Amino acid sequence: MRDSQLASHRRTPTVGPTLSLKERDRRWAGLRHLMAEQDLDAIVVGSFQGRERLESYLIDDFLDSVVVFPIEKDPTILTFSTARASRIFESERRGIQPWASDVRIGFGGVRVAAILREKGLPKQRVGLVGMGPTAGGEAEGLVPYGFYKNLSTALRDVEVVDFTRDFMNFIHLKSDEEIALIRFAAGVSEQACLAMIDACRPGVSEAEVYAEILHEIHRWGCDTRYPFLSLQSGPDNISWGAPRWTVRAEAPRILQRGDLVQAEIHTLYGGQESQVQMCVALDPVDDDIHTCEAVARRSYEAGLASIRPGIIFSELFRAMEQPLEESGCWSKTPLAHTMNYGAWGFSAANREQLINTREEALEVGLGPDALLLNVGLELKEGMALELEPNACLGMKRVNIGGIVLVTASGVEELNQISTRVYHAG
Repeated sequence: MRDSQLASHRRTPTVGPTLSLKERDRRWAGLRHLMAEQDLDAIVVGSFQGRERLESYLIDDFLDSVVVFPIEKDPTILTFSTARASRIFESERRGIQPWASDVRIGFGGVRVAAILREKGLPKQRVGLVGMGPTAGGEAEGLVPYGFYKNLSTALRDVEVVDFTRDFMNFIHLKSDEEIALIRFAAGVSEQACLAMIDACRPGVSEAEVYAEILHEIHRWGCDTRYPFLSLQSGPDNISWGAPRWTVRAEAPRILQRGDLVQAEIHTLYGGQESQVQMCVALDPVDDDIHTCEAVARRSYEAGLASIRPGIIFSELFRAMEQPLEESGCWSKTPLAHTMNYGAWGFSAANREQLINTREEALEVGLGPDALLLNVGLELKEGMALELEPNACLGMKRVNIGGIVLVTASGVEELNQISTRVYHAG
């Protein structure tokens, strides 16, 4: 993508959409229907410092809290800090009605058990969200052992069951109001990509590029979700994730001609994430990079062409993998994944080229359990996915991609800038 194509994408910050009490009622009613099917008296949903901040789905807020959500009575929010709760009162002063009004101070499994007893447990069954997978890096759940032990001990006569998968599958399907939030976040991600393009030039520090991206996101009233912002640079930098200088005492790299500057931007608005993969080439770059660029774009287009309601995730993944197989490229990171926890797919194609390289011990011989997750998931209208094809030759890598929505007739792209490499001459 060139400068002449970018002018129409530039925007001035505006205020984003909000969620109504109608949306609250939709979420609560849908979850209570699932709870009734499983004879649950209540579910317990906490953030527990997890990536997805799962409490926010029930209360449209983030208070470092645990929410006790009964099948009939009003929910109770339990947060450890009065300062967290005071923020609710400030929103109320501004005319914003909270989704739940029973806010209490405290913490721990024993306190949650007491609230559950207070609500009534006629069926003696409680669902706990977070015992199972909730995000990448949380494959075995996120509920602290101490919380679970104290909760189950205090509810010794109550069956505590895992409600994680049911909860996560429910939040995959987005309402019109949620899609409006995703569209806004995706638009802000586009503006963050433009800020990255403007910042990327030889002689500039990675730290300056990083700061400009985050400045643009926050300027629009959005936040980022862990890992917040991945950024790597160099002509042959195969690594990925947060810049080294954000996690250890290491100087930020200075950009040079011939570099690729690549970022994964996790824009978050109203609990909905728009994740994009932006790649800026500081030309001239070599022929391998041009090959990887073309293959990544073919993979993206193949993914778009495959998406429609009723296919399973593995069909999408397989379509995106084929251009890599045919070209001799391999991939470092997933080709696609659902937004919120659900399914992802890494390709094992052409990894034999890594034998006798520093990556061999990490990449060669990985079994399917490490590369694929829940690929039997059926795609349905209202799901949000990220297509993030990355094509590698040796230690050279190109990563592009953005958010798409599964629609009744197929797919809708929400990002344009990040789905192609931008070449800075």
